[in-house]
Amino acid sequence: MERKVALVTGSSRGIGKEIALRLAGKGYDLVINYARNKNAAMETAKELEALGSKVLVVKANVGKKEKIQELFAQIDEQFGRLDVFVNNAASGVLKPLMELEETHWDWTMDINSKALLFCAQEAAKRMEKTGGGKIVSLSSLGSIRYIENYTLVGVSKAALEALTRYLAVDLAPKNIVVNAVSGGAVDTDALSHFPNREEILESAAKRNPAGRIVTPDDLTNAVMFLLSEDASMICGQTIIVDGGISLLV
Repeated sequence: MERKVALVTGSSRGIGKEIALRLAGKGYDLVINYARNKNAAMETAKELEALGSKVLVVKANVGKKEKIQELFAQIDEQFGRLDVFVNNAASGVLKPLMELEETHWDWTMDINSKALLFCAQEAAKRMEKTGGGKIVSLSSLGSIRYIENYTLVGVSKAALEALTRYLAVDLAPKNIVVNAVSGGAVDTDALSHFPNREEILESAAKRNPAGRIVTPDDLTNAVMFLLSEDASMICGQTIIVDGGISLLV
């Protein structure tokens, strides 16, 4: 039986890497995508290969449509199929609202929102040929809640969640299931760019009804559930994994 193939964007480290490792453990071959850190991507590939996966490593800024097309051309050449697409790559400018510029908007929206549309289009073409597939995106609470210095990322994630709903309805007849996972504050490399990182983590842990912050494992667990057959009738939803902190007034 031919092995299934999964693409995880932004998977050289952090949550993307954790998801890739879990998929390898489930028997998937992997496409590892990165934008800058080739060494980290190659180290991740070694770990995945040790688990028995065939691995394709592709450098591509998914905020650019031509790079997306090049990425999928390499997937076709190496594997000839795609069954799972995890839209994890993210970036963004973290500044007060009044300091934001047009270039900041374009950079953040391209990688966090536009990439989902054009990657999903390409993924769907491949998935349809093999009878269907799964698409899951990573979002954050900034899409529905105010977070200081998070204007652009929050807006881009709100667009991602809206696009998830539209993709879900349009792709459901092709047996392609589309959802998203939204997390509370997670202590990853991405959070290190916040000037008030320690304050965010301390506040999140103290206020969270669950008594702790969200971990990468918590988000990965939710992603893996949505990629499973058990979640085949969950369609166009954003599952919030935050220990209940978003329920507080």
